[in-house]
Amino acid sequence: MHILIIGAAGMIGRKLTSRLIADGGLGGKPVTALTLVDVVEPPFPAGFQGTVNRSAEDLSTPGIAAQCLADRPDVIFHLAAIVSGEAEADFDKGYRINLDGTRYLFEAIRQAGLVQPYTPRVVFTSSIAVFGAPFPEAIGDEFFTTPLTSYGTQKAIGELLLSDYSRKGFFDGIAIRLPTICIRPGTPNKAASGFFSNILREPLSGKEAVLPVSEDVRHWHASPRAAIGFLIHAATMDLATVGPRRALSMPGLSATVGEQIAALRKVAGEKAVALIRREPDPTIIKIVSGWARNFDTPRAKALGFVAESSFEEIIRAHIEDELGGKIGG
Repeated sequence: MHILIIGAAGMIGRKLTSRLIADGGLGGKPVTALTLVDVVEPPFPAGFQGTVNRSAEDLSTPGIAAQCLADRPDVIFHLAAIVSGEAEADFDKGYRINLDGTRYLFEAIRQAGLVQPYTPRVVFTSSIAVFGAPFPEAIGDEFFTTPLTSYGTQKAIGELLLSDYSRKGFFDGIAIRLPTICIRPGTPNKAASGFFSNILREPLSGKEAVLPVSEDVRHWHASPRAAIGFLIHAATMDLATVGPRRALSMPGLSATVGEQIAALRKVAGEKAVALIRREPDPTIIKIVSGWARNFDTPRAKALGFVAESSFEEIIRAHIEDELGGKIGG
């Protein structure tokens, strides 16, 4: 099996690559080739014995998508995007990367199939940003997509394209709307949601973190570990059970910032909590006020997608996966 990961240098891309190697395959089939693509060259996948092609490419450049498909991968994970804050700040860049790049990929797959039959599995990472206020108490599977940001609009268009290309039989696609991923390892990025991870990740390593919003802010979360599980399941499940609506909101955990901090206190103690510095940011407060707070995801759960049930689980997963089982500081 040949797998293409677009966005392979990012956090999710690297973790997905590692999981595929650790599992020894995908869906019971051995992975014999990996094509890893990102705007910077992805790291070499240690421990993989098959063929590896790595390249630094911009999917929004015409012709690049066709190059990525030259060896006709069986499964394509499309993870590449610029994050919400950057897409909102740079309108042109957001549409070029998040929309044009996606359209070029889908069209390149269609064109490849016109030359020789080709129907790969495509897993597209969408976002809960496709939903816009006003919200019900919990956003259900039937709630309409009315994004209120450029990023959310770009992801919603990607979902529609994926459904239409799948309906026409050009590929077999599924879009998974990821919750905000928490706790993200590494350093802060430009995502407006970054503080949700920062206020846990930095104190767990003995560092100060800034909280720009009030503790009553509620949001929808899942861990990186859960996100990789979503991707693997989406790549291997029988999509006939999904039906024509190929975009699914993933399970997650609804929690307030205060509940996050309480979980941190329970796992890491008062010393860690004391490292959180309150510094209100009007811009972040305004952005967060329009975000979804809670979801009801019976479709995804019935189809076998699973996430954490408490923030303590999310914190402990981070400690196990990123800190070697030990709290720093």
